[in-house]
Amino acid sequence: MGQKEEKQELLDRRYMRMAFIWAENSYCKRRKVGAILVKDKMIISDGYNGTPAGFENVCEDENDVTKSYVLHAEANAITKVARSNNSSDGATLYVTSSPCIECAKLIIQAGISRVVFSDNYRLNDGLDLLKRAHVELVSVEIDK
Repeated sequence: MGQKEEKQELLDRRYMRMAFIWAENSYCKRRKVGAILVKDKMIISDGYNGTPAGFENVCEDENDVTKSYVLHAEANAITKVARSNNSSDGATLYVTSSPCIECAKLIIQAGISRVVFSDNYRLNDGLDLLKRAHVELVSVEIDK
């Protein structure tokens, strides 16, 4: 591995640790997911799974089932950058769990060129779609 690749791997691990720290902001009980959007070595957006702004911070119903309107961390990060003056075109998304199919569609449409993730989501259809769109996928295991 060359020096450039080693430096990128080190950065990937650092940003992934930050995504895990950001996930701690989630009020969801079943699973906490964090996302950091990076472009030109700058964090341009962040997100964690939770309810839309202005809603109560309760992600699960009385049966411990996730409410249908809970947003995924990737969706929160992408919609947040859309409200800013930044562009996600060519950015890297660091997310603690691999994207679902719905988030994969948002990632493609947002022009994100690289996704770095740690844990695998229960389904692989999101990763399959990202591969089909030629989005670079990197799986990183870190000590939590």
